[in-house]
Amino acid sequence: MKKLTYNHTIYACFIGYIVQAIINNFAPLLFLTFQSEFKISLDKIALLTTINFSIQILVDLLATKFVDKIGYRACVILAHICSVFGIAGLAFFTYMPIHPYIGIIIAIIFCAIGGGIIEVLISPIVEACPGERKDAAMSLLHSFYCWGHVGVVVLSSIFFAMVGIEKWRYLAILWAVVPLANIILFIKVPIATLLSEDEEGYRIGQLFKMKQFWILILLMASAGACEQAVSQWASAYAESVMQVPKLVGDLAGPLLFAVTMGCTRLYYGKFSQRLKLEQFMVLAGVFCAISYLLIALPKQVAIGFIGFALCGFAVGILWPGTFSIAAKQIRGGGTAMFAFLALAGDLGCAGGPTYVGMVSKWFDNNMRWGILFALIFPILLLTGLSLNHKVSQETA
Repeated sequence: MKKLTYNHTIYACFIGYIVQAIINNFAPLLFLTFQSEFKISLDKIALLTTINFSIQILVDLLATKFVDKIGYRACVILAHICSVFGIAGLAFFTYMPIHPYIGIIIAIIFCAIGGGIIEVLISPIVEACPGERKDAAMSLLHSFYCWGHVGVVVLSSIFFAMVGIEKWRYLAILWAVVPLANIILFIKVPIATLLSEDEEGYRIGQLFKMKQFWILILLMASAGACEQAVSQWASAYAESVMQVPKLVGDLAGPLLFAVTMGCTRLYYGKFSQRLKLEQFMVLAGVFCAISYLLIALPKQVAIGFIGFALCGFAVGILWPGTFSIAAKQIRGGGTAMFAFLALAGDLGCAGGPTYVGMVSKWFDNNMRWGILFALIFPILLLTGLSLNHKVSQETA
């Protein structure tokens, strides 16, 4: 058998982010099916998303303690095993001699554990691979989450149209094949670590004392909020405010956003040598603010969808770009730094859409006001980039 190289490691990481996309986007496609088939109320359905992201945040936090002790390979394989149990468990755990809702929760918990570990580990594994243009590899890596998202929605929709949504259990088993196959890859590929055996990275207490670390935390939380403030509400906004049919809203809202976000990550991955990351992110923050205005202010549907597309283009670089800046500026940060950045990003992902929903409710469920409030997130991002540039200049 041909010897596997670090290129194969990066391919396995690409697939890892596709697994993450399956975890976060497959179950929501079945929420209404769960409601009708198992007679589950909508508030309990909504709790499934809360459980998923809450456990992922908890795993982000705990990862700072166990990843380096157990090792990257063992942890990433464990993540994929949990993902297999979680995705396939949606099909099997509902047959357990308990209420199907409990079975779904158990599956979601397995998915969340797997997804949380993947989120913490995949970026540092790619960062540790030998080679140049790490920021390009990081951007390309994160684009695979976008393509995974698009693939899950499109292929699942085709399956439901051709086979019938009542056969959703078979599709869950098919999607579980992806992490199962990736386990084999991660068993065989070479895996490096961010720090050599004789090199000691920053301890958590040391990171907490660094001004630049907290600026990067602000950047990561702002990046997550900028991304999810629109992504999570795109379908509902298109349906309720833009008054388009639900199918059009589902496809033209979230999918348009995901495709354009993936294109930005692909573009930066290809042309990173010609671009300056920090300047590219400043431009992204400005375009993100403009996209919110295009979505919220005009009443023309076409302009609103242009806003969705522009927002996807804008936010695409923010998450992987912050990871790359952190890896370059805090070289001894190690796995703990990546774990805390993932935690901050997840908190932003949870907080962004939550505040949009809260503000919308204050204005009689008018989501235009919620999206306008979200302008605070790109403003915080641009503030963080300015502070980071200032601190970098001081320490240079």
